[in-house]
Amino acid sequence: MKRIMLAVMALVMVVFSASAQHKRIQKHGQHKKAMAHQLNLTDAQKAQAKANHEQFKKQMQELNKNESITVKEFRDRKEALRKNQKAAMQALLTPEQKAQMAQMKADKKAKKQEQMAKRMEKMKQHLQLSDDQVAKMKAAREGLKTKLEAIKNNEGLDRLQRKEQLMALKKDQKAQMDNILTAEQKEKMKTLKHKRSAKTEAK
Repeated sequence: MKRIMLAVMALVMVVFSASAQHKRIQKHGQHKKAMAHQLNLTDAQKAQAKANHEQFKKQMQELNKNESITVKEFRDRKEALRKNQKAAMQALLTPEQKAQMAQMKADKKAKKQEQMAKRMEKMKQHLQLSDDQVAKMKAAREGLKTKLEAIKNNEGLDRLQRKEQLMALKKDQKAQMDNILTAEQKEKMKTLKHKRSAKTEAK
């Protein structure tokens, strides 16, 4: 019975993982189509961009199969492939399209910051946060961002060490939130998270 339960759990995990990956691929494909439309790419540019993407995808698959290299070598080669892919994309764009892409990225970043500010304001209202609590949460978020970048750029870490540090950072973030919020606010936040999760699953 225990073996059957473990097999079922493993199957469920595989199904959910495949579903999540499929959604990410769909979203990435939609983003690429939208960008191609906004940049008004020619048919020749679209064909070249597709060829570049297929080559990058094949190279990444070959890299993932290579188990004889170190973690640092894998990360360096992956970063090199990404840079080559980016350079290839830039090479096929006109100066006007490059400027437009730069503006699109700037707009996306501004929109993300605006959405983050709205979420913070919404959280402030729902949880009835004080200005001092909001300031502490913003400072904690900036500190988390800095630490994440430090872990990401630390070439001396292997995958296991990086995972352990990220888990420790996650616990540290939770501890900071626990110190900032009151017991009542924590309960309200749990309710909000459950509602958000239910809404996401419904999609």
